[in-house]
Amino acid sequence: MGRDYQHFSLEERCTIAQLRAAGQSIREIAAALDRSPSSVSRELKRNSGSTVDYKPSYANDQAKARRWCGSRLLRDVELQETVLSRLAAGWSPEQVSGRLARERGQQVISYESIYRFIFAQIARTKDYRWRLYLPRAKSKRGWRGRKGGSSALHIKNRCPITARPPVVCDRAQPGHWEADLMLFAKYGQVVLALHERTSRVVAVVHQPSKAAEPIARTLDAMLAPLPSNMRRTITFDNGSEFAYHFLLHEALGMHTFFCDPHAPWQKGGIENAIGRIRRSLPRKTDLTTITPAELVKIAQRYNHTPRRCLDFLTPAEVFSRVLHFECETTFPPSRE
Repeated sequence: MGRDYQHFSLEERCTIAQLRAAGQSIREIAAALDRSPSSVSRELKRNSGSTVDYKPSYANDQAKARRWCGSRLLRDVELQETVLSRLAAGWSPEQVSGRLARERGQQVISYESIYRFIFAQIARTKDYRWRLYLPRAKSKRGWRGRKGGSSALHIKNRCPITARPPVVCDRAQPGHWEADLMLFAKYGQVVLALHERTSRVVAVVHQPSKAAEPIARTLDAMLAPLPSNMRRTITFDNGSEFAYHFLLHEALGMHTFFCDPHAPWQKGGIENAIGRIRRSLPRKTDLTTITPAELVKIAQRYNHTPRRCLDFLTPAEVFSRVLHFECETTFPPSRE
């Protein structure tokens, strides 16, 4: 049966000092405080001064100093540098925590401790640049909802997501994709993002406009090099930019599906991926200042960041395994 231990209060320490000065024994002091003699003895040994006898204020200060509960990241400078360097690379606290645990074979630090460290630094220093270490750069915790939505448009040969095979939902079978556009403050600037549901790997490419036919041609060019088992389905929202989706039927033999109206969360993988890419490519970005090589680096950073849903492997690692498996299990075409 466990015991409930309680630290001595300042008032109790004053009583100890008074009774000790009156010449009472440790057992008599313990009885007066309704404490065990061992607790009183330990208090006198640990919190008495070397040149002075037991003093209540000094004992209280000593006990408080011994119970200092500062952040582990403040005490471990090497760990702090490791954590901050990965946060600066765009990793979330959860990704940092999970990857460290995977690399070292044991829990190193929890993501909650990392969050608390960042918010404690903001509160202590009033330096709001600390928030830039966090994925959404918020100085306060909590979710802030947003209003708005998109209208459904009539699209030729549109197939609703309800007709999509159930096997797509559990992400166990590779080759199912999601696509969406990233728009920017300057009109006409567009980035096309493509996301594979099993590995979470993402590819991004700059588009000259939202025109539907060029976007369909770009998707064809991005997916054509893959084996047929890696291009089964692709899911869009109801934007007019995907109106030429049927070209993928003809060129790649892929099935295309569309989310329900006002339900972009039904293709949550690409929505999440775009949210993460926005950390490096915010809406106010002028794409004329971003070279194709820089755009590739942004995608590489995403694909080489560990994910909890992948047991803290990176999307690139999982996609490489999946692609290797699919290539080995795909028979070569006949030469006859």
